[in-house]
Amino acid sequence: MIDTGDTAWMLVATALVLMMTPALGLFYAGLVRSKNTLNTFMMCVAAIAIATVSWAAVGYSLAFDGDGALIGGFGHAFLNDVGFEPRDGTTIPHLVFFAFQATFCIITTALVSGAVVERMRFGAFLAFATGWSVLVYPILAHWAFGGGWLMARGALDFAGGVPVEMGSGFSALAAALVVGARRDYGRMAILPHNAMYVLLGAGLLWFGWFGFNGGSGFSTGDASVLAFVNTLLCPACTLVVWFALDLARNRKVTAIGAATAIVVGCVAITPAGGYIAPGWAMALGALAAIPCYYVIAWRTRTRVDETLDVLGAHGIGGFVGILFIGFVAQQSWNGVADGLFFGNPGQLLDQTLAALAAPAFAFAATFVLLKLIGLVTPLRATPHEESLGMDVVFHGEEAYMSGEGAILITEIPEPQPSAL
Repeated sequence: MIDTGDTAWMLVATALVLMMTPALGLFYAGLVRSKNTLNTFMMCVAAIAIATVSWAAVGYSLAFDGDGALIGGFGHAFLNDVGFEPRDGTTIPHLVFFAFQATFCIITTALVSGAVVERMRFGAFLAFATGWSVLVYPILAHWAFGGGWLMARGALDFAGGVPVEMGSGFSALAAALVVGARRDYGRMAILPHNAMYVLLGAGLLWFGWFGFNGGSGFSTGDASVLAFVNTLLCPACTLVVWFALDLARNRKVTAIGAATAIVVGCVAITPAGGYIAPGWAMALGALAAIPCYYVIAWRTRTRVDETLDVLGAHGIGGFVGILFIGFVAQQSWNGVADGLFFGNPGQLLDQTLAALAAPAFAFAATFVLLKLIGLVTPLRATPHEESLGMDVVFHGEEAYMSGEGAILITEIPEPQPSAL
């Protein structure tokens, strides 16, 4: 039967998660150069539109219709048989379940954009977002919590460590490799232009994450309460350790580092929120900070221009969270299964399988998808367009104007050959 209290909470949680995508746009926009601010934010706006439509058309059905091992069916395409009746296993209307899951697809699609900002053509990104939200995310979601093979084996993923965190992180790595590095990468310092945007975006993301994780219990019961509290504890511990790492490495605590730590802590607790005790959530926050910090620091010394470190924050954070469940899950807290430390080594095996399969599929599928799109349309801007900035080239606007108001720029002059 429908429970009105559960339904009310899930409506709020859905709105909170939807807010996370504009918050991500703010977070990402502050990390890029000022000439790419609008374009970076617009990729997140585009993800809201494209992923919502594709999810309603076929994505939701592929993720949650049927119990096939690899992919769902088309029984719920265009919201067929999705109405006011309770979704199986829940006390909320099927429509609310659909909307909540749609917000997950939206933000995950937006997350991948962080790997290719400042040089990917906006039209190519629209094509990529369409393909990715239909062919990659729904499959990973089906595996993890739509009745697919990982779920059938007993792998635990409370709120999206497989499709959201590892799915976006390792897709981002593939996207960065296919699209290539920015023209200035490795030749000059490319610094965030607005740390306040980054901090504000991170704070709003943390706020929204209470709906992301707390809503994944689909009720106001124990699982949602546990995930809600763990979403407070884990990022706070990540922040403390990140401060210590920053001080040890640079003798300064950076604002960008603090914002990144908030995201890493939220990511790490996403798969584990409803399965581990609060004390272990604090330990997870402290532990996740270390590999994520050093992967991000190491990546900047490579030729891989994964611009906003989606891999380091989301891919690695999700990987740590998924594996951590296998060690410390407690049936006394989650009512589902114990981990290795509590007498069930098989759970660690299932979690390890999830931690290996999801990155492999996400990377391979994204790599092939972008290569196919590249055969039809150029993926990246020309060097001249990149030097001008994506805002002017693809939107005809600028985020910051020295005069009064914004000027709509309709024509971009091409560089003229030298008279000499």
